[in-house]
Amino acid sequence: MPSLTVNDRPVDFQLDPQTPLLWALRDAANLTGTKYGCGVGDCGACMVLVDGQALRSCLVSLAEAEGRSVTTIEGLSADRSHPVQQAMVAEQAIQCGFCTPGIVMAAAALLARNADPSAQDIKAAVPNLCRCGVYPRLVRAIQRAGRVARRIETISAAPAPGITPEDAARAVPAMRRQ
Repeated sequence: MPSLTVNDRPVDFQLDPQTPLLWALRDAANLTGTKYGCGVGDCGACMVLVDGQALRSCLVSLAEAEGRSVTTIEGLSADRSHPVQQAMVAEQAIQCGFCTPGIVMAAAALLARNADPSAQDIKAAVPNLCRCGVYPRLVRAIQRAGRVARRIETISAAPAPGITPEDAARAVPAMRRQ
C-alpha cells in the first residue's frame, strides 16, 4: 500500500503500486485539478510538484512516489493567492483553462528556484502545451509572478473561491432555476 504525503496530508493508497500517480490523485483522492491530457508526458496537463520538482504525474507510479511529498493545484493555495495564480488572471493568460493547472505547477516550481526568470528560463522550465496559444501572456504572467514573489509588485486579481450557485445565478441569468 503506497504511502505518501499529498497536499501536506499523509495518504495511504490502496492501489497497485504501478498505478500512475495521475490516476491515484484523480480517481482515489478526488483531486481532479490534475488533468489527463495525453498520458505519455508530452502535454504537461498533469504536472504536479513532487518534493518541489515539477513532474508529469502520468509518468510517475505510486511506487516511485512512495514516501514523497506531492502538491497538486488544490494544495498550492486554498484561496488562489499564489503569485502565479494571481498573475495568470491579471495577465489574462488563461483561455479554456484545461492546461492551466499544469502550467501553474510548472511555473511555481520554477519561481521557487528562480524568482527572476528570463523568457528563455520560462520556456525551458514550462514545456506545457496550450491549445489556446497563450504563450506570450504566459511569459508575462510568470515574470510578473516573480516580481510579486520578490515583493517588487503586488496584485489582487483572482476572486475568492466558493461562489454559491445563487450568486452565480445572479451574475449569469442563464443559470437561474425556473
